[in-house]
Amino acid sequence: MDNQTPVILTINCGSSSLKFALFDMSSVELISKGSVQDIGGESSIRLIDPMGHEERVTQPVAGLDAAIQLLIQLLKDSFSPYTIDVIGHRIVQGGAAHFMPELITPELLQTFETLIPLAPGHLPAEITAIRAFETAYPGIPQVACFDTAFHKDMPFTARYFAIPRHLWDDGVIRYGFHGLSYEYIFQQLQQFAPQEASGKIVIAHLGNGASMAVIRNGKSLDTTMGLTPTGGLVMSTRSGDLDPGVILYLLKEKHFISERALNELLNKQSGLKGISGSASDIQTLLEQESTDHKAAEAIQLFCYQAKKYIGALTAAAGGIDTLIFTGGIGLHAPVIRERICEGLEYLGISIQASLNNNNDDIISPSGSRVTVRVMATNEELIIAQHTQQCLQSH
Repeated sequence: MDNQTPVILTINCGSSSLKFALFDMSSVELISKGSVQDIGGESSIRLIDPMGHEERVTQPVAGLDAAIQLLIQLLKDSFSPYTIDVIGHRIVQGGAAHFMPELITPELLQTFETLIPLAPGHLPAEITAIRAFETAYPGIPQVACFDTAFHKDMPFTARYFAIPRHLWDDGVIRYGFHGLSYEYIFQQLQQFAPQEASGKIVIAHLGNGASMAVIRNGKSLDTTMGLTPTGGLVMSTRSGDLDPGVILYLLKEKHFISERALNELLNKQSGLKGISGSASDIQTLLEQESTDHKAAEAIQLFCYQAKKYIGALTAAAGGIDTLIFTGGIGLHAPVIRERICEGLEYLGISIQASLNNNNDDIISPSGSRVTVRVMATNEELIIAQHTQQCLQSH
């Protein structure tokens, strides 16, 4: 192997996970990928090497800094035939001025610091990763790929809150997230089902963070997350949508006097974890639901909110032609897909149990008015594509 094979390194950084991938610089074909999950505990380290062999190791990883240093060492030890030419980062929130992929400069990093209140569970980790790779690979360009870009042209009615307009100018608007995932799903649909891609599509990205988006004529019309990734659907530890009066009540009557305490409550102690009182993982809750009414109620609320939002997004588009499930839950939990779709027959949505339980690509019966699909997402590939294009344009 030529020692100078140039590659794109992609970094997808969460509060407790770090995913990476290496892509050929010219063809943008995947070379290798891996992840560190459950950072801060007994972490699971997964690596698929250039030959396609998968390795899994479980070891304590104290924090994000340790995970990044572990990855940097791995890249230098195990990937010596490759030269990292550029590093692309998934950035959850770029504010009102930053949507399209751009080279990361000291000024842009300073902007990210000011935007932390809009994504406190994501941006600090992403900033940490950028600085660490800047130290490890000095002089190598880094590119920011924003999760909000896919939704930047949503119509006026979907983009703004009913609050005084001067607050819109301050950036208090609906941004939407999971855009890199939605972009990949739509890109794939264009390739193998172009007729569906030109129709009315609802995509349900269901994972620890969960959202939905509706696409018509290739454009995002609306999505469930708003100013921050806390809004919309019930999630693993995030509340989803709340009556704003709940915040006022907590501040006044329950004496939540700090932003930190409110953030901890709404982003880390709510959602499935808050309802069940223990587990935030949907598979664990499914195992517990027959003996634990709180676990059963957590699942009921999750599925109910998802069902309700499919109806709302269908109304926004004036109909639905395709429903797509993606994300960890969307991909691997047939019973959740079944419960969400149950009762949506009036929209033309139905699933066939044998196809659904088998995790087939299409789980709706042949001839259904609405095609229901299960698709794996690939944010890393979209990051790599954007990173390559951004570098070539400079």
